[in-house]
Amino acid sequence: MADQVVLLDFWPSPFGMRLKIALAEKGVKYEYKDEDLLRDKSPFLLQSNPVHKKIPVLIHNGKPVSESLISLQYIDEVWNDNAPLLPSDPYLRSQASFWADFVDKKVFDFGRKIWTTKGEEQEAAKKGFLHSIKLLEGELGDKPYFGGETLGFVDVALVPFYSWLCCDDPPLVMEDTSQNMC
Repeated sequence: MADQVVLLDFWPSPFGMRLKIALAEKGVKYEYKDEDLLRDKSPFLLQSNPVHKKIPVLIHNGKPVSESLISLQYIDEVWNDNAPLLPSDPYLRSQASFWADFVDKKVFDFGRKIWTTKGEEQEAAKKGFLHSIKLLEGELGDKPYFGGETLGFVDVALVPFYSWLCCDDPPLVMEDTSQNMC
């Protein structure tokens, strides 16, 4: 029996974009269900993710998996015969998980504050965002991808937020950054 895979998402969500990227890399066919978060949350979403009540939700053979980083790990473990996202070495895997969590806790949080605050708080968020990007650039080094030669877990976690580097006026990535990620 073929796997039944459904992605419950809202089209502009960077978190849902992570799962779309991973599923594409793995060559997994799935049904996409758009959840219009500008309206009321659907009963299907509330049933699929009763704790957090948010997207994305990956549903594999009727079993929902919530939270994008957890879903990425699940995708990598279930469809492990193609394009591994996480390294096989436990230490390297822990480092990839650390940096992906860093993207959520620093890059996303500072980015959100840039768009939702003003004045000194916004300026502090911009500084925090740029500092976070510099730390990620240090981790990336001269490698084409965080995991080495192929797209990996950290790359998939970060790519949906990449446009934030260039969206401000002037762009958040300024001349004083090393530009490794651009």
